[in-house]
Amino acid sequence: MNWNNWFRQIHRWLSIAFTVAVIANIIAMVREKSSVWVGLLALLPLTLLLLTGLYLFVLPYATRWRGAGRNGG
Repeated sequence: MNWNNWFRQIHRWLSIAFTVAVIANIIAMVREKSSVWVGLLALLPLTLLLLTGLYLFVLPYATRWRGAGRNGG
């Protein structure tokens, strides 16, 4: 499996982790037992989602730029 597929797979699993963290945050807010760590629980997967998402967003443009450099044009 190459790096691009790894990033896609990691991005998918991070989205599941982020969804679970948001649901846990909502449950904590409804139960009125919210603490700071529950609120911050979603930030780690969200940050990693941002990084992997930006990589996946730039990937098609980077392959075009590399391809144009090889073909001379």
